[in-house]
Parts: sequence; structure tokens; C-alpha cells
Amino acid sequence: MSKKIANAYLKAGRKDYNCFGCSPNNDKGLQLKFELDGDEVTAQWNPQRWAEGFKNVLHGGIQAALMDELCSWVVLTLCKTTGVTTSMEISYRRAVLISDGEITLRAKLVEQNSRMAFVEGKLLSNDGTVCATAKCKFFLFPLDKAMEEYDYPGVDAFFEEG
Repeated sequence: MSKKIANAYLKAGRKDYNCFGCSPNNDKGLQLKFELDGDEVTAQWNPQRWAEGFKNVLHGGIQAALMDELCSWVVLTLCKTTGVTTSMEISYRRAVLISDGEITLRAKLVEQNSRMAFVEGKLLSNDGTVCATAKCKFFLFPLDKAMEEYDYPGVDAFFEEG
């Protein structure tokens, strides 16, 4: 059973909130919404022609941005802080056809210590085929720094109703 993850940055009422990955205010962005499904953070996304590389193929850079954003939400919700991506290894396994419609993104925390998190993600086509995988490494900020300098609202804010 999945649980909706609230976008706590929206609820904070920040007028300047314009994240390319998750802000609904960014009309050129991905506008992702997330859920927690067991130990995985998930998202659905419907590719459009503006994100095309070759004809009818989702651009690899957009796939990378989708997975980087997804994996960062694992850090926000499961590591209970924020951080920055220090490396990302992507394996493209199959073309993502825009005409196939909605894709699914799934990511999970593989390992965490006080300063680093290792997250793995995958991008699945509409029929469930794994099209790409990602291994992301994040440098984690101490909670006080995350809150003071990066507006991290605390993990509970992502799971509040309303």
C-alpha cells in the first residue's frame, strides 16, 4: 500500500520555489509527485514531445534528471535530511518511447552512513519493462545545516495530511 508524499516545499508558501524536478510552479519542469511504496519512493510521469531526443524517444538527459530527482526524494524522506548528488551512474537498457505513455520511477535506499547515502533507481515503461537504472551517491548534510541553509522542513512535513 502506497502513501502519498506531500511536497513540503509547496506548503511552506515559498513564492520562489521553482525546482525543475518537482515544483508545479515550473512550467518547463518535470513537476513530479511522489509516493512511498514500502521501502521505495515512486513516481509516475507522462513523457511529452518536448522531452524528445530521437523521434518518439525520451531524451537520455531527461531520463537522468527524472532519476536524480527521484533519488533525491529518497534522501529527503528516508534519510531524513537533504544532500547533494556527488555521482550518478546510469545504464540505459531500452529506448523509452514517448508514444507508449506513462512511465514509472522507483528508487530505494541501499546504504547510508553519517555522511553518504547510496540510492538505486529504475525507470519502467508502461508495460513494466526496465528501461534504465541509476546508482546515485549523495553527500548528506547534517540536519541542522539542512534546515538552516537548505530549507529542509523535517521529515514529518512530507507525510502530513493536507
